Amino acid sequence: MRRNELDYILSTMLDSSKDVSDLNITVDKPLQVETSGQLVPVTIEPPVEKLTPFQTEMIALNLLGGNRRLTEDLLRTGSCDSSYSLTGKARFRVNIFSQRGNYSVVLRKLTTRIPTLADLKLPEIFHQVAKEKTGLVLVTGATGSGKSTTLAALLNEINESKSIHVITLEDPVEFVHPQKKATFNQREMGTDFDAFSSGLRAALRQAPKVILVGEMRDRLTVEIGLSAAETGHLVVSTLHTIDAGQTINRILGMFEQEEQEQIRLRLADTVRWIISQRLAPKIGGGRHALLEIMGSNLRIKDSIVMGEGEGKSFYEIIDASYTFGWRTFDSACLEAYEQGLITEENAQLYCTKKGPVTRGMDNIKKKRGEVTTTLVNLTMKRGEEHGKKADAPPLPATLKLK
Repeated sequence: MRRNELDYILSTMLDSSKDVSDLNITVDKPLQVETSGQLVPVTIEPPVEKLTPFQTEMIALNLLGGNRRLTEDLLRTGSCDSSYSLTGKARFRVNIFSQRGNYSVVLRKLTTRIPTLADLKLPEIFHQVAKEKTGLVLVTGATGSGKSTTLAALLNEINESKSIHVITLEDPVEFVHPQKKATFNQREMGTDFDAFSSGLRAALRQAPKVILVGEMRDRLTVEIGLSAAETGHLVVSTLHTIDAGQTINRILGMFEQEEQEQIRLRLADTVRWIISQRLAPKIGGGRHALLEIMGSNLRIKDSIVMGEGEGKSFYEIIDASYTFGWRTFDSACLEAYEQGLITEENAQLYCTKKGPVTRGMDNIKKKRGEVTTTLVNLTMKRGEEHGKKADAPPLPATLKLK
């Protein structure tokens, strides 16, 4: 397969649907793209009803482009990450992996234009996040929940407002930041450094004020990241966790039991913000970002050090701090529902606690003058005379007293 043939396949997939986020190439399935969270088959000439193992392997090897390190990673570990540029159209983050002896490929489309906080309609409190000078800012969520896009907008805000040195450690580089007010040095794993831990250790000697770590994957990276945050740097990173509480527990779980008390103290001193994301299907197409935002105060620090308990769970503290711009997923779901962005069903599906969200939606319906129940035309049976009790309905034969 030649480069122009591969580019034709990827271009056709990219142009097949609106708002394509991922290209999926799997054996025994047609070429597929993900749009608004759903996989859709792609029609191509000549037609491909089901991809063969040979076809997926050819596509995978051409995406690797003969890179020896990536090929060794694929053979040794069963998967590898790289990037690919479709000239004049798009850049992709590529993951190639083996499954049942065959190769599959998933290409994540990367936006070439750097988004702003206004573009993403992120809350005003994000401007406050961008003003932090030291500490740890974590953006968490499942794969494909928009963490990288949010981080790009956050770094763009810093780029436009501060004359500082920013180092990014990424796998691969997704958004290429132009040199504006800040000075950006973007390093790619495998090309510029061999592991996040070693890249982060080296970054401490490169005089940055802000360090972006693509992902906190292991204990060593977390430990060096905490040290960097403690020594006057702003460390921004991601974790694959669903909310603030799980984020703290995931970090603690990377350390031995006897170390956790010390790590709790260090986290309490360094954590500035934990922002968790979920993408919910939007009414009319597309997806809407639901955000849980937790900052740092005395109650949060106490819950990190002593652990969550009755009356001091992260959920309760965030909910009580709504007026300060913090929010739970439940608040985000209710706001999106009230604005007509997501359906009632999706609000219940993507929230944390269904009870409060259901009651909140009933209140919203009442304000709109909508019906809040499906039970209608209920009447009370009256007796024939005033004050006379209605005759009780006869008992079924099986329940009559003998």
